[in-house]
Amino acid sequence: MIESLIVIRSGATDYEMQGRIRGAVDIPLCPTGVAEASHAAELLAAAPPRALYAAASACATETSRIIAAALSLKPRTVRGLHNLGQGLWEGMLVDEIRRRQPRLYRQWQDNPWAVAPPEGEILEDACRRVETVLERLLRRGEGRIALVVPDPLDRIVRWIVAGESMGDLWSREPDTAAVAELPVAAQWRQSSREERRLVGRA
Repeated sequence: MIESLIVIRSGATDYEMQGRIRGAVDIPLCPTGVAEASHAAELLAAAPPRALYAAASACATETSRIIAAALSLKPRTVRGLHNLGQGLWEGMLVDEIRRRQPRLYRQWQDNPWAVAPPEGEILEDACRRVETVLERLLRRGEGRIALVVPDPLDRIVRWIVAGESMGDLWSREPDTAAVAELPVAAQWRQSSREERRLVGRA
């Protein structure tokens, strides 16, 4: 069984650098994102994972290729890990939403579980989707594996596996590591989804 999961946040795109909400919009890395991917490879060089997986989005696959080339790994694409859909807010500046829809913006910031962007994905649904994929992935092989996912999906994965706080889902928070190794405890593999969800939301 998998002992630990290394969660890697994909490098930045122009949207993140501009303060825009990317959501499911599929765009490649910007120069800063390429540098971030190279830095992630440097962090992993001392103890490379056994295998490298990546979400199908452009930024995640590009990040995984940069890491794979540095570590002599072959990246594998994982379906079902598309980013949290932000509906009509995708492509908009966060400041623009704050001005145009202040009430909905505050609700999202205070409790994203209770509200969704117009035509966007409910956070609970995204967590269930990602959890289903993780359950399959973590049954594969043994040892340590790495997974590259876009922001903020990295925080959703870390919440599911380790109960870490998601924080502000619209901010690439500097105190949230771009590379984090999480132990995959036996009790996580054996417990039900609802038990894990109750622990994570406590």
